[in-house]
Amino acid sequence: MRTPKIIILLLILVVVSLTIIFTSMVQPQTMSLGVEYDVRVINNLRDNSSLPLVIWCTSPQGDLGGRALQEGDDFEWTAKIDLWSLMADYTCTMKWDSRRKRFEAFKGSRDSNRCGTTKKCSWSVREDGFYFSSDEVYWTKDFSWL
Repeated sequence: MRTPKIIILLLILVVVSLTIIFTSMVQPQTMSLGVEYDVRVINNLRDNSSLPLVIWCTSPQGDLGGRALQEGDDFEWTAKIDLWSLMADYTCTMKWDSRRKRFEAFKGSRDSNRCGTTKKCSWSVREDGFYFSSDEVYWTKDFSWL
């Protein structure tokens, strides 16, 4: 009588294992241990219609590309971080007129908490520097151009 119980237990183990393997092959994104954040850089330089803000960003996976942003335009992407290491640094180089600044638009160890429950990390680029917000209502100056 013990043999059927062992066989049933082994069958259950095989079915569960196959289900896990199949699920990870069909939907790998749901099995990952990462978190996604929406990152947005907004050109809030006043009256710069003839002089765009040039932005070029890179990620741990490679180049995100660049854009020339007119007043009010934005550049956005999804930052993905590994929960174990929080290693996800997204760096942008900004150029406006004679000013140039390279900064970390998203740094996992710094931003994973401050981007809030909405997972929204926004930057407003202004004449006097770079302002951060997790809700695009309240802004805090984080960096100057210099």
